[in-house]
Amino acid sequence: METILVVEDDPSIQRGLELNLQVEGYSVITASDGEEGLKQALERRPDILLLDVMLPKLSGFDICRQIRKQGLTMPIIMLTAKTQEIDKIMGLELGADDYVTKPFSVAEVVARVNAAVRRSKRFETSEADYSFEDYTLDTKGQVLRKSGQQIELSQKEFLMLKLFLENEGKVLSRQEILAKVWGFDYYGTDRTVDNFINKLRQKVENDINNPSHILTMRGSGYKFTR
Repeated sequence: METILVVEDDPSIQRGLELNLQVEGYSVITASDGEEGLKQALERRPDILLLDVMLPKLSGFDICRQIRKQGLTMPIIMLTAKTQEIDKIMGLELGADDYVTKPFSVAEVVARVNAAVRRSKRFETSEADYSFEDYTLDTKGQVLRKSGQQIELSQKEFLMLKLFLENEGKVLSRQEILAKVWGFDYYGTDRTVDNFINKLRQKVENDINNPSHILTMRGSGYKFTR
């Protein structure tokens, strides 16, 4: 039974999500402010985190940042009333994997959670490790190391890098990356992939303006080379 942490300060939304997720068979933990949400996330290590952006005491952005700094890779789905693209990009930059804009139907959020769980199971790690330059991707531990030093990766960054390494030298279209990393039922766009490519390049490229590993293939997508 997967555990879902719902961090939401609106009692009616929190209760609605809790009841519907329990009906789906999930174990649900709740928190009503940012400080309690962060505490629960670090102590309980849920499988999925539903995280409101506007929270008392600590914002959802701050929670997301702290969780990723701790090396936790669980999928984070942001719940936000903000519709400006920059707010969505900020969440993705901080390590969120998906977002739902309020007002939303509870059914949509539950569907996003179900999809995240399916993707996690689909990408259960193998025993093989991958190496390039001074980097090693530990697929069992979902950890990237450079010269022995751990580099923080979100779950989506890990899955994207693993996909590239498994398909070294092959051009992957943005839609193919979306389908294999986010799933066929994800409502993302090409911009989603580009944002995560930029984040990943910051961690595996010596010069992100002249990348040597994750190459842009104009009009086609991206290709990984050693």
